[in-house]
Amino acid sequence: MPADHPSIPRRLLHRRALDVQVFARDDGLFDVEASLTDTKTHDVPLAGEPRKAGDPIHEMRLLLTVDASLTITAATSQTLWMPYVGACDQHGDAYAQLVGLNLLKGFRQAVQERLRGTRGCTHLTELCLVLPTAVLQAMAGSIIDTREGDADGNPPFQLDRCHALRRDGETVATFYPRWHQKPARATTVS
Repeated sequence: MPADHPSIPRRLLHRRALDVQVFARDDGLFDVEASLTDTKTHDVPLAGEPRKAGDPIHEMRLLLTVDASLTITAATSQTLWMPYVGACDQHGDAYAQLVGLNLLKGFRQAVQERLRGTRGCTHLTELCLVLPTAVLQAMAGSIIDTREGDADGNPPFQLDRCHALRRDGETVATFYPRWHQKPARATTVS
């Protein structure tokens, strides 16, 4: 809902739903199932055929396996609903190119280099971009230590990645005192 919307009647036209689920496997790996679904609240013509209200315009999935370091060991995609049957689903297994990428190390840039434009599907490539934070959220506190940092003495990964968790802020002073840094003093130029 808009922050300051007038009380004017309105109607939903379009909905995009993103869903990311992460599963721990018994072999120590993790399966990531991500989906993107677009629906309309009204019938629309697509490729000369009517698409009924509520039926997906797009329903696409990325299926990944990652290890504990968040390196992708297997990847594929599925296109279940699409505007152009026989065209949208013909990108082959382009998303197998995700294998070997690490979700924490240059992932978004590597995805753009490998799959932007006609090298992949716009919607699946966009879906890739939400994976690092979604998978981190799944692993935070259980697989990834969010309190003490890593074995090399680096602070927990989430610090300095958002306004609330800046190292010179009150949240870090309260909940991560070991990692708190005093705010830099403003210098005046004379």
